[in-house]
Amino acid sequence: METQAVDRDKVMTEAEKEAASKKTIALTDSAVNEIRKQAGKRGTPEAALRVGIRGGGCTGFAYLFEWADGAPRLGDTVVEKGGVKVFVDKKSLVYLGGTTLDFVTQMMGHGFKFLNPNVKGACGCGESVQF
Repeated sequence: METQAVDRDKVMTEAEKEAASKKTIALTDSAVNEIRKQAGKRGTPEAALRVGIRGGGCTGFAYLFEWADGAPRLGDTVVEKGGVKVFVDKKSLVYLGGTTLDFVTQMMGHGFKFLNPNVKGACGCGESVQF
């Protein structure tokens, strides 16, 4: 019997498949835990994280993170998992549909990582993307 090595980055979880099919975003458990931790440090455990896309950077677009202390805006998609909420505006969702938001810890640092199937290119510093 022949076995094949599986590249973890190429295997989609059920949440990622759902996000891709529904044009929403998925959150990993690691991202949920970090959002909860940062909201607690901020003293606003009920706050949501707003993610989006804005113009700028070397290749045209950059990811946006900001806290949202109130209700979602009209037209926002609300993603809830593990007691945390993430808001995505309608225009950003065009570029973020099918994306998984992860939080990674590596030897050179830690941070949120967008696993975005819509990206066509990225700059060398990793701070901006091209669609």
